Amino acid sequence: MEYPKPLEDLIVQFMNYPGVGRKTAERYAMHTLSKISDENLNEFASILANIKSRIFRCSICGHLTDVDPCHICSDHHRDSAVIMVVESSKDVFSFERSKTYKGKYHVLHGALSPINGVGPEELNLESLWTRLHDDTVKEIILATSSTQEGEATAMYIQRVLRNMDVVVSRIGYGVPVGANLEYADELTLAKAVENRKSY
Repeated sequence: MEYPKPLEDLIVQFMNYPGVGRKTAERYAMHTLSKISDENLNEFASILANIKSRIFRCSICGHLTDVDPCHICSDHHRDSAVIMVVESSKDVFSFERSKTYKGKYHVLHGALSPINGVGPEELNLESLWTRLHDDTVKEIILATSSTQEGEATAMYIQRVLRNMDVVVSRIGYGVPVGANLEYADELTLAKAVENRKSY
């Protein structure tokens, strides 16, 4: 027996999320329909409808934020001499949970992947080069994933920066090779920052 069309439409929408297959999407849809009150459902729908207009990229670092500049860029207690370059805002949240890194960030919003049509122009690199014209920046920590794409991105940035008066380091390999940073625990991330090396 087929689901009513509105319920089927909801199931299909849930299946757009990563890792959500048909069975999980059906459970989510049935839970939404039968277990969530109208008031909570309306609040959820309102949040979902407005999320893209309320969250945007910081004009300095590219991190997801609801204020510009973001809280990290506007925090004068953070070390402006060190910028950690990451692939996504998820990586920023992971490092922030480790509570060990006190510098600033730069979010690339991806990694180089020529096979997928992602070149340097598709990444948030121009604003990184602009930030480096400020003489206060002394070190760039490359914290891209240890995947092929992450390594290629780190090597590209290192090549561009090799003639600049800035130390380029790479996070230590406390992070498993081939893993994405978002899945690493706080202790692993803390050790990776502590054990970084010149690149």
